[in-house]
Amino acid sequence: MISVDATSTERRTRAFLDAIGTVTGQPVRTLVNTHHHPDHTHGNYMMSGATIVGHERCREAIQNSLIPPPPGIWSDVDWGHLEPAPPFLTYTDGVTLWSGDLRCEVRYAGTPAHTTNDSIVWIPDRSVVFAGDLLFNGGTPFALMGSVSGWIEVLETVLRPLGARTIVPGHGPVCGPEVIDANLAYLHFVQRTAATAEAAGLAPLEAARQADLGEFKGLLDAERIVGNLHRACLELDGGERGAPADVARALIEMVAYNGGRPLTCHA
Repeated sequence: MISVDATSTERRTRAFLDAIGTVTGQPVRTLVNTHHHPDHTHGNYMMSGATIVGHERCREAIQNSLIPPPPGIWSDVDWGHLEPAPPFLTYTDGVTLWSGDLRCEVRYAGTPAHTTNDSIVWIPDRSVVFAGDLLFNGGTPFALMGSVSGWIEVLETVLRPLGARTIVPGHGPVCGPEVIDANLAYLHFVQRTAATAEAAGLAPLEAARQADLGEFKGLLDAERIVGNLHRACLELDGGERGAPADVARALIEMVAYNGGRPLTCHA
């Protein structure tokens, strides 16, 4: 039994394991982390009998993360009891897992995108890909800890060529390949907005406040435009993909863009 990612809180992970129990009596023996973010990894420890698999930078990032995140930025969450449990089987480019006779190809995205350590799980016999947070369905993509240009490259050269009929996004309902175009459209919008801001000498928060989100206004977590502009402007200034950004400043400015309200945590 293979699980792709865990969840963010003790309660949610217990509910996730209960849901697994309704379709199989087998325990989770292998757990794949698509990236290090806590909403995908906090529950790792509750699958204590599983081999936890992830990119080598995913392991490093989890080891360097605060569990749970510090208060003050996000809305209050009942995290429950949490313990760090980073991947202990790591890879550089990828690894093949087998669920019976079903081949599951775990592949590193190849470049920073959503984060520096994104991976997908491609199941060619079923034409299904678990995309992690490389794809959002109904939510705003968030590139602050990765790369806008890298993310565009991954969608165009890694995910689209798979030709997957079914996509399991990191957030939102299971969908088809049309979600790739939707995410690309938003990321290109971020690049255009950043270029306009740079030309006008605007800082990311000011540029975000002046930007017309247009077709993207209805996406969840619209305030991510601020963090995305921090990353895109850093790249325009010559910053390498995945280079450290001022994450604390960007998050504080996202709260400011949000009218001073804490950011909504969907955990």
